Amino acid sequence: MPAPALEPGTEPEIRSAPASTPRSRFAWSEDLPRYDFGPAHPMAPVRLTLTKDLVDRLGLTDGPGAVVDVIDVADVDDDLLATVHDREYIAAVRAAESGVPDPARGLGTTDTPIFGEIHSASARIVGASVAAARSVWTTPVTHAVSVAGGMHHAMPGAAAGFCVYNDLAIAIRWLLDAGARRVAYVDLDAHHGDGVERAFWDDPRVLTVSVHESGRTLFPGTGYATDTGGAGAEGTAVNIPLPAGTRGPAWLRAVEAVVPPLVRAFEPDVIVSQHGADCHGSDPLTNLRISLDHQRAAAELVAGLAAECAEDRWLAAGGGGYTVVEVVPRAWAALTAVSAGVGVDPAAPTPALWRETVARLCRVPAPETLGEGGGEYVPWSRGFDPDDPVDRVVLATRNAVFPAHGLDPML
Repeated sequence: MPAPALEPGTEPEIRSAPASTPRSRFAWSEDLPRYDFGPAHPMAPVRLTLTKDLVDRLGLTDGPGAVVDVIDVADVDDDLLATVHDREYIAAVRAAESGVPDPARGLGTTDTPIFGEIHSASARIVGASVAAARSVWTTPVTHAVSVAGGMHHAMPGAAAGFCVYNDLAIAIRWLLDAGARRVAYVDLDAHHGDGVERAFWDDPRVLTVSVHESGRTLFPGTGYATDTGGAGAEGTAVNIPLPAGTRGPAWLRAVEAVVPPLVRAFEPDVIVSQHGADCHGSDPLTNLRISLDHQRAAAELVAGLAAECAEDRWLAAGGGGYTVVEVVPRAWAALTAVSAGVGVDPAAPTPALWRETVARLCRVPAPETLGEGGGEYVPWSRGFDPDDPVDRVVLATRNAVFPAHGLDPML
């Protein structure tokens, strides 16, 4: 059940004036956290529970001022999964649910152990993202969030990197089949969005942009600036492989230098974005140093592009994120607020009732504020710095793909 509505003045005011119609939708089912690889695995499902609770406690989804509708996940059958995945692989996932591993297909590995609901729980995540896509495409509410989604490493015939079914590739395929002419995909996870890129490598209708830590220092070891798409789709795969240790201002500068010019030139009908919170500086599995407030600023940038270039159609998803209490819930609650056009004061306190939930479920102190402060950066228009390693990566990417879109890499 949703959290009770908050009395005015008792908790931080994250929402704007009450709205008669929702501004965004949030795909949710109480069994989404059953995507669970076990207590020793870094992808702890409680991160989803804490995110939904924070979204509720902030009043985004409940009460007279709610601006976000909660929608159910869609039904998923093998035909939908097979728009991206091989049927033999789907059968192997079903067998894994009965206890039969298939390491050759990534099922039963250290990264992606098998468990008793591996097919059904993975399919529910697909259902959440497809429900969000359907809402964006077919209803007047053109923003939607699928925090359980973002399983961007899953390949047509194999699980990888904690990901079994590639919900975002399936959602993009659904949008194309429903009539979208072009879809722009923006991946802000610390890891390369290799599975989505692979799914559309040869498809000129899909622009995939991945801003990630270089494969030289991080899984999956792919996603270089020179990887730009297959024959007939040159320039539609875009990769910005950042050096380990890149901080928020440089990261956001890289996003701003590449994503807006390309999305504007591509003229998509929909923007789909992945907001893995594992780019945060505290994440135990990655080496980027991106603050919550830089992540929120990037979400605001994507929201602005959707309004400008895609008739305001925007599907945002979660993804990685292994600082389970301190980062993921705040990052994705802020993403949900941005999707609803609601400002977030990083200095505002987190709701007391949410802090109680954290203490009860995780037995650790909860963060005291919604953000960390900051979010500043120097725009690319101020000029290229040849001594800056991030600027050199950005220019390499611009050189690799901008000409294919009629853009000057140096402007």
